[in-house]
Amino acid sequence: MNPQYHSGFGPGVTPHGGGIQVSAAPPSRPHLPGQNMYNGPNMVQRPPGIRGPTGFPPMKQGMGPPGQYEMSGHAQNGPQTDNANFRNYPTDGPRMVSVPSNNNQPHMGFSGPPGSSSQQMPPPPPTTGNLHQPSMMQQFPNRPTGAPPNQVPGTMPVQMQNQYREAPPMSQITPQMAGMSINQDGRYPQTGNLPPPPTNMSVPQQTNVGPPIPSNVGPPQQTNIGPPQQTSYCPPPSSIIGPNQQINAGPSPPSSIGPPFPSSVGPPGPPLQSSVGPPPTSNVGSRPVGQVPMDSYAPNSGPNMGSQSNYMPPSQGYGSAPPSMNTPVHSGILGQVPPQPHMMGQGPPPSSSAASSTYGVAPPQSIGPPPQFNAPPSSGPYTGSSSQMPSGGYHTGSHSGMQPQQPRRLDPDQMPSPIQVIEDDRRNKSGIFTTNVRGQVPPLITTNFVTQDQGNSNPRFIRSTMYNVPCTADMLKNSHIPFALTITPFAKLHKEEHVPPLVDLGDLGPVRCKRCKSYMSPHMQFIDGGRRFQCVFCNAATEVPSEYFAHLDHTGRRVDCYDRAELCLGSYEFVATKDYCKNGKPPNCPAFIFCIDVSYNSVRNGLVHLICSRLKKEILVNLPRETGAAESEIRVGFLTYAKEIHFYNVKGSLAQPQMLVVSDIEDVFMPLLDGFLVKLSECETVIDSLLSQIPQMFGESRETEVILGPVIQAGLEALINADCAGKLILFHTSLPIADVPGKLKNRDDRKLLGTDKEKTLLTPQGNFYTKLGQQCVAAGCSVDLFMFPNSYVDIATVGELCRLTGGNMYKYSYFQAEQDGERFMNDLKRNVCQIAAFDAIIRVRTSTGIRPVDFFGNFYMTNATDVELSAIDSDQSISVEIKHDDKLDPADGAYIQVAILYTSVGGFRRLRIHNLSLNCCTQFADMFRNCELDSLINFMAKQAIRNILNSTPKLVHENMANQVAHILHCYRKNCANPSSAGQLILPECMKLLPLYANCVIKSDAIQGGSEVPTDDRSYCLLLLNAMDVKSTNVFFYPRLLPLHHIDESISDELVEDYLPKAVRCSLERLDDNGIYFLENGLTMYLWLGHNVSPEWVQMVFGVQSAAQIDIDKCKLIELDNPLSQRIRSIIRIVQQDRSRQMKLIIVRQRDKLEPWFNHFLVEDKGMNGSASYVDFLCHIHKEIRNLLS
Repeated sequence: MNPQYHSGFGPGVTPHGGGIQVSAAPPSRPHLPGQNMYNGPNMVQRPPGIRGPTGFPPMKQGMGPPGQYEMSGHAQNGPQTDNANFRNYPTDGPRMVSVPSNNNQPHMGFSGPPGSSSQQMPPPPPTTGNLHQPSMMQQFPNRPTGAPPNQVPGTMPVQMQNQYREAPPMSQITPQMAGMSINQDGRYPQTGNLPPPPTNMSVPQQTNVGPPIPSNVGPPQQTNIGPPQQTSYCPPPSSIIGPNQQINAGPSPPSSIGPPFPSSVGPPGPPLQSSVGPPPTSNVGSRPVGQVPMDSYAPNSGPNMGSQSNYMPPSQGYGSAPPSMNTPVHSGILGQVPPQPHMMGQGPPPSSSAASSTYGVAPPQSIGPPPQFNAPPSSGPYTGSSSQMPSGGYHTGSHSGMQPQQPRRLDPDQMPSPIQVIEDDRRNKSGIFTTNVRGQVPPLITTNFVTQDQGNSNPRFIRSTMYNVPCTADMLKNSHIPFALTITPFAKLHKEEHVPPLVDLGDLGPVRCKRCKSYMSPHMQFIDGGRRFQCVFCNAATEVPSEYFAHLDHTGRRVDCYDRAELCLGSYEFVATKDYCKNGKPPNCPAFIFCIDVSYNSVRNGLVHLICSRLKKEILVNLPRETGAAESEIRVGFLTYAKEIHFYNVKGSLAQPQMLVVSDIEDVFMPLLDGFLVKLSECETVIDSLLSQIPQMFGESRETEVILGPVIQAGLEALINADCAGKLILFHTSLPIADVPGKLKNRDDRKLLGTDKEKTLLTPQGNFYTKLGQQCVAAGCSVDLFMFPNSYVDIATVGELCRLTGGNMYKYSYFQAEQDGERFMNDLKRNVCQIAAFDAIIRVRTSTGIRPVDFFGNFYMTNATDVELSAIDSDQSISVEIKHDDKLDPADGAYIQVAILYTSVGGFRRLRIHNLSLNCCTQFADMFRNCELDSLINFMAKQAIRNILNSTPKLVHENMANQVAHILHCYRKNCANPSSAGQLILPECMKLLPLYANCVIKSDAIQGGSEVPTDDRSYCLLLLNAMDVKSTNVFFYPRLLPLHHIDESISDELVEDYLPKAVRCSLERLDDNGIYFLENGLTMYLWLGHNVSPEWVQMVFGVQSAAQIDIDKCKLIELDNPLSQRIRSIIRIVQQDRSRQMKLIIVRQRDKLEPWFNHFLVEDKGMNGSASYVDFLCHIHKEIRNLLS
């Protein structure tokens, strides 16, 4: 060491009371002068000054009440600096530190007094029916002092009454059906056997005298070839089928023959009515459903029409509600603040009030326009969507003298059920899925299937919104269905599936088309005896290299076809030659740099101690390695920071780690070249010593101002100097307010959310982090942010680092190591230990006539064709929109090839190829029959995310609803025979489109509003932008599993195949005696009915009653009984299938946490006034009728 440089500490003096001795090191350059959205309710004690429950944590976390939490005094800004115990570093350049460790430094923790407050609400007025009794909200111990965010102190949520009915026995459920409808006079079909097929396919006529008489209503004749395929809309066993109600089945044609086939309806039955007062599907705080018109149904008849479903829901204004009900404040989809009494009605109105109108049907009318009905004024975003309905009773035709019947509420079971669709697909498509057929629609993402790759890529890698592409641009435009792909290049495969094989062609490298540069694939045609091949993408003929030549058999295929993966498989990898490497030089092994925030907040909440105590033994020993390698080749480095940066030399030859401190961070540089990035196996002892000393060195830290931008710059320079790709893994706690590059101001203003100006909060402030992210992409440096905020941290700005580099973000609001440590460590382990690709470039090639035009996801593009990511793992996907530039030939089909050039964890440059072939069509019926709804919803959500940042929320919501209406209008206009305008016809493969689209609109990422904190909104947008199809499916429509009737005898090995059958996400599906498990990929809830069996509680929780359950705990205790083991097995299996660790939140019925749970019941009206499933279907039907007229 050069003696003329001094460390700033005297001999033997340790910084922050730490255990590293100081010595000197010269600087590398001269000194420059003058330089809970998803967190779940965290019910632990907190420091004084912190108000409200927790905010949202990162995506895989549990959910909690979001909100902007303020802190006072040192709870936010840290304690005042104690000059007697705290020494500031001088700013004269880097310093090297190295002394014996002192293990006697105490670790700092903290706790705060629990809050307590309670207030009672009067119960709502009594209503008729089998209703839950209202109850008072409870205030739990160990809650922070003060009201939750968005709640007036001293108030509490109110629980509304909800109606429950028992499910019918299985014998009453009709299992067969391809669709359903309400008859032309608005009545449901009578129970009984199906009538014979009609001979007259015209719409039944009505007379204007007396009740309508059904005529020629029944299943249409089938003229298709082959046996029909039946698709059931039959409600699940938990559904409700009332008297005089029949769900009828109609045949569906074979998928390859003819246009869609209409469903049939039985004879008419009595109409339905919905009593509004409380609403039938109510969330806590939801507003009563107003009067809505119910138009009549008639069977859609006509031969050779594909399976279609006829529904007629009430037609209410989208998202409307009586103006007398105020919108309660709640949090987002990740965690919700309970609705506040002062912001909502004081209970449901009595049944005799004006708001308690019923769903009804008009008396039969003469042939003419569909009957119109009355509805209350709309207060939703779509005004004027309610038609007029005369008051009074009505008559229905019946087989028992046609006596007038009492109206009944609209049965939600008449709406398409996602549970039934999922179960039908599992029953019909589980097992082996072979990819040897062009344009074959894969099973749903929720179906357990095993792919046999025979020429087309596994659908886990690539999915299309349509598998029969329109031949012309006009046809695609008129359908309003986007042609898009969702690509997950490194998706996790089924345990029985094989990873793409590696093909090594030596110095020859991959064989490519000479014109379009596409790679050899099973779809290439060999000609001229095998000496040339014709490209399927551009039709050019290319000479086959002599080293690659093989003869053809009598069918024109190469004799070595099945010996070469690229000639028979849809997915495979090539070993890349030096031509595919930067500067023509093979890459070095990637590196991981761990950057630990050691400011006051990070030390106080236990984060520093948790990381250092478990990082080595749980994370670093499991670093990813190349297939077949004995150990990982990834190098690791460590730095800590608060207001300055500390680099550590952990070279294996050192007896103790050395620290160099850079205080001049106006122009940050890397003072340490040798010994910063090392292999774990070579420096294990020194790394152990470092991790044991860091908590002691900074245990007395009082620094509250932190930096962020210079830390990224330092890590980036370290990777550039090492000439390798890699990732920076940062553990950060607060807004970077230190006066250095990257400083951010607190611009949070939740009053702007939900307005036309909200995009100013959802886009970055300044371009510093955007430019820094672009520099990281150029160097192959990915940034993963683990955020632990106690207040606003401007995720919209710092998230640019993750968005541009392909990194991940995790958020743990109000982190406490005791409560959230396990969840955080599981997320960190998955992030670090899973196989990832580095320094990746993705290019999508298509056959002649189509081309990729737009890309969606977290990445950066320097040109119009190449998608660049510093890193990509198995959980990330991109979406690509494809459009026509010429007419397609149905005989040729359409072909797509996705090529990913990347560096593996072992430092090898490789090419991964995915191929997909699609059919082309000239008929709308063929296109609609071969659409894939899950991929469509994934793409529409990502489109909406982009539009939210460039448009207004209201316009985005309206555009999505209008797109759904136009899609269904196109189907009705082109694929269904003429029928009554009051008939809603849904294509078989898209019968859930209105439901899923409404779920997207209601999600906190899209719906937004001032109820969702700014950071949580930005965090949700960032997550959704890179979600794959599997994640968005469960995110928008959560899975709800009943746990009170499970088979305890099933072994753990078979539990995965025998999970309880899910129920629909509506409050009406919950039984007071039941226990339900809900998950959406980001959080888990366990809901306990207030009449739950004490025996069940004792066996699972080990206490006598539900009131004794400690809901602060986020995991179940292990009890030695079959029921406890089975419940924990179910939770474990669900968790293993998700990309992020989910926090388990226990909710007791009528507790104050229940509104958070109810927000996930997406078929109900939302607490913020968002439309229920039925209401949205009404709005879509009205829009379709307007388009038809």
